[in-house]
Amino acid sequence: MAERYEYPHIPECKFKDELIATTAKITAPGKGILAADEGPSTIGKRLTSIKLENNRANRRELRRLLFTSPGIEKHISGVITYEETLFEKLEDGSKQLIDYLTEKDIVVGIKVDLGTKPLPGTNGETYTQGLTDLDKNCDKYYKQGARFAKWRAVLQISKNTPSQTAIEENAQTLAAYAAICQDHGLVPIVEPEILMDGKHTIEICQYWTEKVLGAVYKALNDRHVLLEGTLLKPNMVITGQDAKVKDSPESIAKATVTALQRTVPPAMPGVVFLSGGQSEEEASVNLNAINRYPGKKPWTLTFSYGRALQKSCIETWKGKPENVEKAQAAFMARAKANGEASQGKYQGSRTGSPSKGSSDSLFEKGYKY
Repeated sequence: MAERYEYPHIPECKFKDELIATTAKITAPGKGILAADEGPSTIGKRLTSIKLENNRANRRELRRLLFTSPGIEKHISGVITYEETLFEKLEDGSKQLIDYLTEKDIVVGIKVDLGTKPLPGTNGETYTQGLTDLDKNCDKYYKQGARFAKWRAVLQISKNTPSQTAIEENAQTLAAYAAICQDHGLVPIVEPEILMDGKHTIEICQYWTEKVLGAVYKALNDRHVLLEGTLLKPNMVITGQDAKVKDSPESIAKATVTALQRTVPPAMPGVVFLSGGQSEEEASVNLNAINRYPGKKPWTLTFSYGRALQKSCIETWKGKPENVEKAQAAFMARAKANGEASQGKYQGSRTGSPSKGSSDSLFEKGYKY
């Protein structure tokens, strides 16, 4: 009689039901994520651009402006915060800054990585830090009210990159991060970003996007990560910023959806695209085209935008109290546009509704935050 094969016993995640419920809440129809997770130096660039001092009070006021925008809960289901924001209180100590979000049933998230460092033995490629004590930090963030996390890995297309070394290193680190987060109650957003930097074609970007995503999902599987309790935050498939030929929204949609179809399991519930330096309007138009593209799309396809939700808002605000209402209206216009785009219903590019400055490029070479 043949010996019965026994497969290894893998304990079920104790937060399974909660993780799945959180992903469902974040990927609710017509909603997406506000990425408000820039560190002090990066948000300082935004403040400097409107001639404001980069201090804690001004950072708090910008976050409060965003979080208190009337109707934010109609289009924003989750907000990624930086640690300073997650624990921030109002100046008079009367409430936590994140209370503005939880009162509107918006899920609070937290950036948990510690940035990138050069990866030895490669041509200037990087790996992401932050695994040491991540378990303790996740416990701390969960107690504070966070229910999802974000970790950014960065890859770049050039003649010699991305290398297999960088792909494997970042895939394995993303998988380790995801497993730790789930073990402590946080839904991990897995973000393997391929930068827009370079002259590559859309075909080359699609090739490398598929290679990277394939490696990431192999690593997640090896770590027994519960895919139903994760979200993916990838780049859209786009020609390099320095290329002479620019892509149509339809070509971006085709390449992006095809790459996802070939690599991302249907068990994963939601793709929350990063804007990657696209203008506010481009990010909305391209997301809309992706959702309108025909074919199998077993995941929610929505947004997790930072710059592409905040640029017009910050420029309207200028740090002046009398401009808050108009600034919030500018923010809500972009949130509404992207909420519609996540359902393939955005009409802005055809009706002439884009606001002034929404087509300005947000590209920053080698973007870090």
